[in-house]
Amino acid sequence: MSEVVDAIGAARLLPVVVLNDAAQAAPLGAAIVAGGLRSVEVTFRTDAAEAAIRTLAHEPDLMVGAGTVLTVDQVDRAVAAGARFVVSPGFGPSVVRRCQELGIAVFPGVATSTEIQMALDAGLDTVKFFPAEQLGGARMVKALAAPYRALKFIPTGGVTSANLRDYLAIDAVLAVGGTWMVAADLLRAERWSEVTRLTAEAVNVAGAR
Repeated sequence: MSEVVDAIGAARLLPVVVLNDAAQAAPLGAAIVAGGLRSVEVTFRTDAAEAAIRTLAHEPDLMVGAGTVLTVDQVDRAVAAGARFVVSPGFGPSVVRRCQELGIAVFPGVATSTEIQMALDAGLDTVKFFPAEQLGGARMVKALAAPYRALKFIPTGGVTSANLRDYLAIDAVLAVGGTWMVAADLLRAERWSEVTRLTAEAVNVAGAR
């Protein structure tokens, strides 16, 4: 699990993908890698998610995880497909326990200090802060991080190239999750070169922190 956290933290960026067509997984993965990233989150918001994870798991230069995981069944399906980590929008005790049983890194979503306490009680040291912008953005992450000095956050939701630097400037932020690099309109049009360009731009921003 520490290997997964280290890999995501090294890049400080996590593309969050919603794929409607699993056939797009391979070119998407190649575009992300070409842009300089080595990890991606595929959300369980579509029927194509499981097959897309299975395809991306065979990309040797890419670590794939499953997002929007709400149930134990989804955990099992994601892991069987090759997911190396699991992300959920909120703190679900059964989802967290199942991931821990399987030895899979899990980043549950939190919005309040109460949910952070629940994550700490479960033995976790990294959480997703979601939806980040709607909950107060970088200022809120700073406020929540203050009493939890060992906790790392992955802010996701409303993050763009315009506010990326604000989040990355916070020491408690492990990485930032975002969709702007892999936006739905780019995927529909199969604009893989644009995915690579936006990914590379974000990587440059993260590296210039």
